[in-house]
Amino acid sequence: MAHKIAISGSTIMSDISLLQDLFIDETSHIEIGEFENEDAYQHFLGMVKRSNKSFGLHSPLFRNDSKYDLIEYVHYEPDKAWIQFENEVKRIAEAGAAYILVHFPYIQDDSKDPKTLIEEGLQRLSLLQTKYNLPIVCEPKLGMGRSAKGIEYLHKFPLSVWEKYGLKLCIDIGDYLLAAAKLSMNPLDLIQKWQDYIKVVHLHNIEFIEEKYIWIPIHPSHESDDVYFPIKEILSFIAKQNNIYWVLEHTPHSSPKKEFVMEGIQWLKKDILNIDK
Repeated sequence: MAHKIAISGSTIMSDISLLQDLFIDETSHIEIGEFENEDAYQHFLGMVKRSNKSFGLHSPLFRNDSKYDLIEYVHYEPDKAWIQFENEVKRIAEAGAAYILVHFPYIQDDSKDPKTLIEEGLQRLSLLQTKYNLPIVCEPKLGMGRSAKGIEYLHKFPLSVWEKYGLKLCIDIGDYLLAAAKLSMNPLDLIQKWQDYIKVVHLHNIEFIEEKYIWIPIHPSHESDDVYFPIKEILSFIAKQNNIYWVLEHTPHSSPKKEFVMEGIQWLKKDILNIDK
């Protein structure tokens, strides 16, 4: 597989009435989760089977199910979260997904023994990956109040231990930019260690609105406007690895114009990935 340019269900907030907006010519893959209900999921499966696109699931499969609870209680007991996740892995494997992506490690803030907690989770994820023959992609996330602890704990986690479990990573550009700022680090220093394990990149920039922030589309103008984060250096570094899913993951809150989104895609293809077609 060469690089794949993909689009995320987050761009339409997995709204069933807007699913057609994900089936654009510029992409060959869709990553989606948080369906409203079983009917919406089945409707999507029908559409993707009739298309020429692959798909991956961003857990949870259904809205309001567990999203952050594999290591510690956030909204659900971890035991219940693991049962839910295994059910999703089984279903998605049967449906022919390319992978399932899960928020891991998700640690709300300080933890007494993060290395042990992370390794225990990796063991369980690795067993599920083998049992259902479906790649599991771990997406490290910011914790409560933008805590960078989970990403920091992963940064300190031994590569030799990670390697034992055969799992891949998703780098969420926004979370890593914010984590690096909190840790007073260069984001590349957080990413370089993991270059051989990156399978998915969640692509967006960040717009701050008072104390909150939203994901906005990537665009070449951000590289020099002194408003948004420049990300070309990070993306170019990751692109040295092949076979990555580049998932456009902006949300609809900023109501981006279609032309703006397409300019970002063309910039990614030509300037980062050197794809001429």
